[in-house]
Amino acid sequence: MNYRPIGPSALRSSEIGFGCMSLLKTTSAEAEELIKSAIGSGINYFDTADLYNKGENEKLVGRILKPVRKNIILATKVGNRWKEDGTGWTWNPTKKYILKAVDDSLSRLQTDYIDLYQLHGGTIEDPIDETIEAFERLVESGKIRYYGISSIRPNVIREYARRSGIVSVMMQYSLLDRRPEEEMLAFLKSSNISVMARGALAQGCLAGKEAKDYLGLSMEEVKSVQEKLNNIQPSRSNSAKAIGYVLHNHAVASAIIGFRTMNQLNDVLTGETFLQEADYQYLRQNTPALKYLQHR
Repeated sequence: MNYRPIGPSALRSSEIGFGCMSLLKTTSAEAEELIKSAIGSGINYFDTADLYNKGENEKLVGRILKPVRKNIILATKVGNRWKEDGTGWTWNPTKKYILKAVDDSLSRLQTDYIDLYQLHGGTIEDPIDETIEAFERLVESGKIRYYGISSIRPNVIREYARRSGIVSVMMQYSLLDRRPEEEMLAFLKSSNISVMARGALAQGCLAGKEAKDYLGLSMEEVKSVQEKLNNIQPSRSNSAKAIGYVLHNHAVASAIIGFRTMNQLNDVLTGETFLQEADYQYLRQNTPALKYLQHR
């Protein structure tokens, strides 16, 4: 496993990260087996959120990772607040809420610090300076080591890059969603802010599942992209090649994959994710490049 720095921080993330939301569909025993196997394979980055299963995902992840806490990067998110009746959640990026929510996450995760605390969304209308102040206070207190945001909105990303000390942006990026390539990847690279890429396998469409409509692409367009993946190094899995495409851009620190089964984990970890430049350029030149239409 290779490791990359997360922005200007002291954190070095495995190129493959574990997106723990996928564990919502596993048993506790299955989750433990997956996480322990991931750690044994060199994965050191684990990402969850207080939103997932109303905090139960944090509890599960925290319990399993507690014995190896000092050897891994533990990331979680904040900003979505469950309603009292549990029927849904509201958006709350205020300083007061963040300063309370972090303590709840620390308790569930069974740790006294979070390596990377991320704002779980955000709009340009938010009280951004207040939100930043909350994260900065948490860094000063030692409750978090670094902070970032999870967003695909260019206007929001630019504001946080300009006004805050974020070290990372989690954003969707794959061969079927090349919107970050238009300008965000270069912008974040020049700002020394790393991308934690989610959705690299595009809901399984790039990992062997049947083609379907995806974002602005038709089923036929998705099939065409699948065929292009098949055309390069056919002895390797499409999962590994799709992840290799995302990791080829060094603005990306890690591709965060949601593993639900040991077969999925092994499919990714036994495949070489490095792409030759010629293969990378072939995919770039023969697959559609979507652009952001909103929040620019």
